[in-house]
Amino acid sequence: MEDVLAAVGPRLKHIRQQRGCTLAALSKTTGISVSTLSRLESGQRRPSLELLLPIAQAHQVPLDELVGAPPVGDPRVRLKPFRRGDATMVPLTRQPGGPQAFKMVVGTARSTPEPRTHEGYEWLYVLSGQLRLVLAEHDVVLSAGEAAEFDTRLPHWFGSTGEAPVEILSLFGPQGERMHVRAKPNRGGGARSE
Repeated sequence: MEDVLAAVGPRLKHIRQQRGCTLAALSKTTGISVSTLSRLESGQRRPSLELLLPIAQAHQVPLDELVGAPPVGDPRVRLKPFRRGDATMVPLTRQPGGPQAFKMVVGTARSTPEPRTHEGYEWLYVLSGQLRLVLAEHDVVLSAGEAAEFDTRLPHWFGSTGEAPVEILSLFGPQGERMHVRAKPNRGGGARSE
């Protein structure tokens, strides 16, 4: 932080000189005394927002340019899909451990049940198409907007009905964490967890 603040003065002087502006002219535009501006540029005065904002406005530059703020990283999340059999999976979480979220598109080739078991808990939500879910003795078809949750230690399998691909969101907790879904409002007007 000290290095960033120490670099402000020389940057202010460089920007002012680059624009062919004198300390007196800048003082007149900003209302900041010549001596204060001079001390800012030489590093004898600590920069503050009260001083930097009028200077940025006078030079018509962003405040970031005056203080040399580091560039902000690209906020876009670059999702990298991968294939597993007839399914394309896009991981939506990037941290290891805990519940993991995936968007999946399951093709029509994955329509023959092969139930498996493993540790964990899964929550599925159908975005489009129809999802066939085989869970222990149950064999159900879920349509867009429907969800299911289950303990993955039960024999289970899910895939397409074979008619068209199905697009789903999957939340999986490898340690058996249960998902908590806000559902119907209770009589008091708030939501209740189911």
